[in-house]
Amino acid sequence: MSKGKSKGRGRDSSFTKDNQFYGLRNQGSTSYLNSVLQVLFMTEEFREAVKRHTEDNSNTTHIDRQLSELFDELKKGPAETIGITDKLGIRSVYKQSDAAEHFEKILALTSPEASKIFQGNLVHTTECLKCHNRTCEEGKFWHLPLPLEDSCTQSYSVEKGVAEFFQTCELKGENQLYCNDCSEKWDATIECEMKHHPDILTLLLKRFQFDYHYMSYTKNNCAVDVPYTLEVPQGQIYDLYAFVEHVGSLKSGHYTATVKSQDGRGARWYNFCDLSVEQLNQNLKVDNMKNFLSGSSSPYLLFYRKRKAQVLKRCKHQRPVDQQLYS
Repeated sequence: MSKGKSKGRGRDSSFTKDNQFYGLRNQGSTSYLNSVLQVLFMTEEFREAVKRHTEDNSNTTHIDRQLSELFDELKKGPAETIGITDKLGIRSVYKQSDAAEHFEKILALTSPEASKIFQGNLVHTTECLKCHNRTCEEGKFWHLPLPLEDSCTQSYSVEKGVAEFFQTCELKGENQLYCNDCSEKWDATIECEMKHHPDILTLLLKRFQFDYHYMSYTKNNCAVDVPYTLEVPQGQIYDLYAFVEHVGSLKSGHYTATVKSQDGRGARWYNFCDLSVEQLNQNLKVDNMKNFLSGSSSPYLLFYRKRKAQVLKRCKHQRPVDQQLYS
């Protein structure tokens, strides 16, 4: 059992009655659900948002009510997730399923006030290289999908993967696009821009791929290198605060969550494995955490919190930002 700590007055930050964190009971094979629920519970701004929505909307049909009830129970002791599985329409709790898929399902059923914390906007701009006509398509996202390398002779760099996600893509030859103005297919480029940076940026490492030879999904066990500070286009900086891991196969696997608490006592990381909650042995600093995750084949979902502008400002006598965040 792991200890937490309450924060300032007027906020829903006293995690538990006796300053401890608790686990979630596995209904059968529901670790995929437990892992993302623990991340949502430990994300203070999300927990507060669903509570506000529930208190202000007594007849709400959003899943905020079930989440708020679960979070209240989780503050007092080990909690059940029956209310959540019922709301999500999960009929078979003994069937293996995908954590990322159910993370999206939960957010889709959550009130806009709460879900917007995880929601960003992408703009894809397509340009015909003949007439230079540009068309823009804007869409919301819950996560950025990063395809892992087919060859796993070396670790996949998440930092490089994010950079490649926003690189300009050239479509030529068989991949040409039809241009309405030119009335024919022509070479084109597609640019991707993040128009709105979410408060929480979620990265999905696409480990599960459909194999057309075997006509089933297979898992990519490629090792990954996960950065603790991530800079995305337009110079926005994010800091890692949680990750979901998957071990085993798609049909016989297990999910866990590791989250840094927001209890004001520095970088205290906790591992949640269903009912088991363990505080990691030390206040992990940046270098220690790099060693902890570098080259690991289990990370699946990565959660980054937007670094506020005021955090970047410091007086001459203050320590560097990384030391403030992780010491």
